[in-house]
Amino acid sequence: MKTFIQNGASLTVAAPAGGVTSGSGVIVGALFGVAATTAAESEALTIATVGVFALPKLATAVLSAGDRVSWDATNHRCDAPGTGRYPIGVATEAAGNGAGTVKVRLDGVSTVAAS
Repeated sequence: MKTFIQNGASLTVAAPAGGVTSGSGVIVGALFGVAATTAAESEALTIATVGVFALPKLATAVLSAGDRVSWDATNHRCDAPGTGRYPIGVATEAAGNGAGTVKVRLDGVSTVAAS
């Protein structure tokens, strides 16, 4: 197909302000992804936009398998959906009170902070 460029499972973007470390979640414009490498601000950075990843979460957030998961860009962690948080995917396993991570299947679609 003449117009096909790539499948979009990973994209190269400019690292956001402050840079990012490998394995960290990152918002770049309306994209959410997981950094494949560590990159300083404005450096080329490959992010995974689909797949299942273990990401940090607010320890007191209670997420069941199948629950929607949002990204808190201020605190760089997952949380339940809420104002100011970016929808990113669905929990693939329960992650209850006290758990520091949640396994998330990324949606791979553009996102915007909930109002």
